[in-house]
Amino acid sequence: MAGILFIISAPSGSGKSTLVSALRSQVGGIDFSISWTTRLPRGSEENGREYHFTTREEFERMRDAGEFLEFAEVFGNYYGTARRSLEEATAAGRDLLLDIDVQGALQVREKIPEAVTIFVMPPNPKVLRTRLRNRSRAEGPVDEAILQRRLNEASKEIENYGQYRYILVNDVLDRAVAQLEAIVQVERMKQDGKPLDKRTKRELEIAEGCREVNSRERLKPILESFGIDPGTDPWQYKLL
Repeated sequence: MAGILFIISAPSGSGKSTLVSALRSQVGGIDFSISWTTRLPRGSEENGREYHFTTREEFERMRDAGEFLEFAEVFGNYYGTARRSLEEATAAGRDLLLDIDVQGALQVREKIPEAVTIFVMPPNPKVLRTRLRNRSRAEGPVDEAILQRRLNEASKEIENYGQYRYILVNDVLDRAVAQLEAIVQVERMKQDGKPLDKRTKRELEIAEGCREVNSRERLKPILESFGIDPGTDPWQYKLL
């Protein structure tokens, strides 16, 4: 049986990488697609671990050859997911997790509408600013202009929350990890058609609580803190 394609997106600084790392350490049978990028490595990043780092010329060659499932240009750098990641996971019957932005997620959903989409949201702009500042300090001097640009971009990305099946608010890490785990297990259970037991009933309850349609009241103050009208139909932000 073919595996499930999971897509996870979040504004920079939302803690998505920490959540993905925790999921990979606790849940087996799920491959992680390492994206390709033209940006330079940061801090202790290594080629082939966090990203496949490449030149702009090589990325454009791969793009023109149709080797990417999705790609986007963000802050002047290319990011993309190689098609072979999905092909290899599908052939092995394993799940695949894509860590991509909202532009890439839209491209993949258009090709694979059954993909399970998850959006990670920061609890408020103050927390996001602190996380971004701390990460910048770890990499070198803080560039206030870049910091503000990332905050502005975060608000634009959050506007697209309604395009995702599940919403995680990363305010308490352990809870967000448990929610992400429950989503993966419940989607597997649905595909396999397994009957519910006590454990899976609890996981279903957790996952259903993260469904976008069930999260709107909880999201209202968060959206308002980012200057987004929670009364507006989120699907109006669908990218074209």
